Amino acid sequence: MAHALNVIVLHVPHGNSNDISHDARLHRWLGTVRARAGSLAPSEAKVVELVLADPLFVGASTTAQVAARTGVSAPTVVRAARAIGFEGFAELKLEIARARGTAEFFSPPTTLTGSSSATEVLETSIRAGFDALSALGGAVEPSALDAAVDAVRRAAQVLAFGAGPSATVAADAVFRLRALGVRTVGIQDHESAMIATRLLERGDVVVAVSSTGRTATTLAVADAASSAGATLIAVTNQYETPLATLADIALVVGGAPLTGQMAAAGSRIAQLVVIDALAAALALRDPERTRRAERAGIDLPDIS
Repeated sequence: MAHALNVIVLHVPHGNSNDISHDARLHRWLGTVRARAGSLAPSEAKVVELVLADPLFVGASTTAQVAARTGVSAPTVVRAARAIGFEGFAELKLEIARARGTAEFFSPPTTLTGSSSATEVLETSIRAGFDALSALGGAVEPSALDAAVDAVRRAAQVLAFGAGPSATVAADAVFRLRALGVRTVGIQDHESAMIATRLLERGDVVVAVSSTGRTATTLAVADAASSAGATLIAVTNQYETPLATLADIALVVGGAPLTGQMAAAGSRIAQLVVIDALAAALALRDPERTRRAERAGIDLPDIS
């Protein structure tokens, strides 16, 4: 049943974080949110009520923090953001920042040209990474990370695949997981990857990396994984893409809209952080396997 929203944006004393009475842009933005919130599920309505009542809190919080304050689940926070017209929670946060007029550092960088200075190139690269990491905290779902760790722990073997820039993330996943004692392989050749994936068994894991979630070769490997009965973990930027929809577990990193020059770079940084988190959680939850892996590499040079 739809839950009607009856929210008044409060005018509070100057200096409080909720003081938005003189911020015309934020008021206009809140008006568009209210216009999109006519028919919501009760749990989603709680999230939107908080957006309207305390947008500055939402703009500075993670999905987990918003979920805790509203008494709903983290996925409900993401669904609520989509229900009012955003791609996800990360985009909602960016729009709050833009409405406040404080999104200059988070907005897409200007397009670089041949005359761009080294300083401009460096600052643009830094901004792309910062944007991606800022969105990551509000995008990836802890429950999905937990499920991915459990799947990898149970797997007899793991195969990681990515095409183009995503191949470097897949290669990092192979190294990090193998160093923790997980039988992991990475195959860059698409045809070889297809054969290897089709030979997997139920309970094995495929980690498929794709920023767009639409890369044809990656989708083919992902489909082969599903057909083989393997658990498919997607590392990607958005929900509701073909890869995220096909996946058993989607580690969605979000990310601000970026120019084509910087999009891959920003995505790669966020994806690498997710792989780091997966490896760290695995090491903490399976210390015996980690100790076995350390013994296996006892005579190798120190590469930590």
